[in-house]
Amino acid sequence: MVPPVPGLPEARPGAAVPLAGLTTLGVGGPAERLVVSTDEAALIAAVRDADAAGRPLLVLGGGSNLVVGDGPLAGDVVVVRTRGTADADGAAEDGTARVLRTVAAGEPWDAVVAASVADGLAGLECLSGIPGATGATPIQNVGAYGQEVADTVVAVRTLDRRTGTVGTLGARELRFAYRDSALKGRADHLVLDVTFALRPSGLGGPVRYGELARAVGAQAGDHVPAAELREAVLALRRGKGMVLDPEDPDTRSAGSFFTNPLLDDAGLAALRARVAERLGPDEVPPVYPGDDGRSKTSAAWLIERAGFAKGHARGGAAISSKHTLALTSRGGGASDLLALAHEVADGVEAAFGVALHPEPVFVGVRW
Repeated sequence: MVPPVPGLPEARPGAAVPLAGLTTLGVGGPAERLVVSTDEAALIAAVRDADAAGRPLLVLGGGSNLVVGDGPLAGDVVVVRTRGTADADGAAEDGTARVLRTVAAGEPWDAVVAASVADGLAGLECLSGIPGATGATPIQNVGAYGQEVADTVVAVRTLDRRTGTVGTLGARELRFAYRDSALKGRADHLVLDVTFALRPSGLGGPVRYGELARAVGAQAGDHVPAAELREAVLALRRGKGMVLDPEDPDTRSAGSFFTNPLLDDAGLAALRARVAERLGPDEVPPVYPGDDGRSKTSAAWLIERAGFAKGHARGGAAISSKHTLALTSRGGGASDLLALAHEVADGVEAAFGVALHPEPVFVGVRW
């Protein structure tokens, strides 16, 4: 039996299994064939079998960053339910002690964060409450509240589907960037496990995110106990409907649907001019340091000022009533969700000339 996503209908292996019960959005048509892999050997065998037969393949972890189309999905869906954690001693480049924790791809992510904090290991605490499986975290460089897995990932072991061999990719080979990595957008590497270098300290890293600093009564750059940061992050996420809760309709989301736009100097100047023209000289878009010398601005800020309020609905989908950046399913399918997403993205571009890019992975449907 496939362990159900908390708060979503249980799905059973077999033919024509609705994938809606295996995604946090609760959308997705039936799979032609579903295989549940609870150990690494079975996972590798299932993937190799589909590849050898030339069948389409979707590897599904926690289903938290996935938009699956409403129609039947041809081929195999392999559900990753592998488990296991192992520790080894390590050291940072400056010689500082680290614990190298290797985690199986199917381990639920928040349980991994909770265990690290309980064991007195720091480095993941600000990533609390994020749904999904561990194997997905390096693919899109999961991040929140000023922390991202790129800060701690040192190795990812994968099955190279092109050659059928198992190998390891180091942090440099993964080429981490904002919500991106060398693994994103490609299906030729199957993540088997991830190794994190964690600090054996009860203190979390320096607080980098203003909202979190205010929540714990700290200043930016302060070191705060990891356990305190975890509880604060969970409270903040819960207040935004970003923690899985079967009683909360806002929980049926993929988290933040759009990434925060990265702008070069010309793009930032153009945005500021459009904001001043549309909203007046006193309105200034928030700006943060981004990758490659670019500036990052807030997608949520743009969405709200383009006229989209929390709770704005279209068909069977709506903007979360708690968080503008989350799009939620309200009984509709992927088509309703995409119609709403395009309405929001088109509205922001028309208002401010900035293109929003979706964060989830699309399967059986195109953006």
